[in-house]
Amino acid sequence: MGISQYDPAARGRPAWNAGRQVGAKRALKVRQIWAIRFFLDREGRMRDRALFDLAIDSKLRGCDLVKLKIGTLVTGHDIRARAMVIQQKTGRPVQFEITSDARTSLLAWLERRGGSVEDFAFPSRADPNDHLSTRQYARLVDEWVTAIGLRKEEYGTHSLRRTKASLIYKATGNLRAVQILLGHSKIENTVRYLGVDVEDALELAEHTEV
Repeated sequence: MGISQYDPAARGRPAWNAGRQVGAKRALKVRQIWAIRFFLDREGRMRDRALFDLAIDSKLRGCDLVKLKIGTLVTGHDIRARAMVIQQKTGRPVQFEITSDARTSLLAWLERRGGSVEDFAFPSRADPNDHLSTRQYARLVDEWVTAIGLRKEEYGTHSLRRTKASLIYKATGNLRAVQILLGHSKIENTVRYLGVDVEDALELAEHTEV
């Protein structure tokens, strides 16, 4: 059997995923969430703390998170308890909650950041009129998880998207609720995303008596 001209090995180049861990990134545990918060607070990284808290609460993809505008997050002089965005990938709206810890860190950051409701909440350092790039967001996540002793190969921006969804599922077993919160059009996507398997289903069944 021959080798395709498009096979990297045919030109002596390693495959793009050589040496990398491919597959779903791990969700964070509660103690890891607080470890990252402690690290960011200790380092005085107000923007990163607000970005991290919002990523956990919103469960948004990175491309949607970095494009959030101030007006989406605030009402008057306060941070909203709930917000809604149109997802870039699906074009469908999704709502998310902003809990008290996230509201506190966001308010502190936005008061320092300034700007109008039409400005991006997390601006690019290269162009203040543009938003933080998804690549820069990914680099920040690598830095956060590494700072608390985790392997960056096992975690990424999707870890933050999955974290609260995974905790909600483990606490309730309610896939439909998680589907709505993640903005998935099909529950099968939610099942794959959470890595739900037969063991999970049996464990839920064992804790349900009739």
